[in-house]
Amino acid sequence: MKETYEFLKIKTQVNYVATIDGDRPSNRPFGDPVLFDNKIYVLTNKQKNVSKQLGINNHACIVAYDGENFIRIHCRLVDDSNNLEAKQAIIDEFDWAIEAGYTLDNPDFQALYIADATSEIIDSDGNVLERYEF
Repeated sequence: MKETYEFLKIKTQVNYVATIDGDRPSNRPFGDPVLFDNKIYVLTNKQKNVSKQLGINNHACIVAYDGENFIRIHCRLVDDSNNLEAKQAIIDEFDWAIEAGYTLDNPDFQALYIADATSEIIDSDGNVLERYEF
C-alpha cells in the first residue's frame, strides 16, 4: 500500500479514476491522495457524477503515469464521509480545501478510501514490475 501511495502522491501530479456510468466507462482526473489511518483517501463532491456513479457501483480503476512507468489500481472506493477524523486529515493536507468548500460541516464533502485493491506498476512494454494487494 505504501508503494502505491508514494507512486500516486510523489511520482505523479494527476491520476485518473475510471468508474461505470450505466453500461459505459467514465474517466476523470483526480488530484493527490491522502494517507490516513493506513488507508489511501481521495476526495470529491457528492454532487459530482463520479460520486453518483460510485454510489451505484463502487468499483473503480485508477491509473497514473510518472513519465517512465504507470500504475493501474483495480479497487473499490469506499465512502467514509462520516469519518470526521479522515475529513480533517484531508483538510489539513491541502491549503486550498477550506476555500474550495471542503469543510467538516459541508454535507457534499465526500471522503473515499481505496479498498480491496490490486495495484500494479507496469513499464512501457507492458511488463508488471511490482504488484501489491491491500
